Amino acid sequence: MTLRAGVVRVRFVPRNHGPSDLADATVRLRWSLPLADVRRLPVGCLRPGGGGVLCRTGALDAGSVGEPVEIVARVAGKPSEVRVLIGTEWSGGAVDRNPRNNEQSVLALDTGDVYYF
Repeated sequence: MTLRAGVVRVRFVPRNHGPSDLADATVRLRWSLPLADVRRLPVGCLRPGGGGVLCRTGALDAGSVGEPVEIVARVAGKPSEVRVLIGTEWSGGAVDRNPRNNEQSVLALDTGDVYYF
């Protein structure tokens, strides 16, 4: 994730740690500031009412990774920092032995540097 002059670029790779295969899942991304504009919304992603972005992961076998997803958005103003929360919104009722890893949060400073989570 990067932040530069109010533009946030988020790239994530969905992972299924198992033990079950997933026919599909949905990931929700939320920003700490209101979105002013979404510049790039990949296929399978949408902006529901109430803010944030929802993205389908597609099928994920147990122990596998999905295709990378990248979203470029502008937040309101030109903040010095932005936090993005990425979490599992829906997993089709799959067994999850570690629900603590269902949400990740990262804080990016307006430096243009890449922050990982």
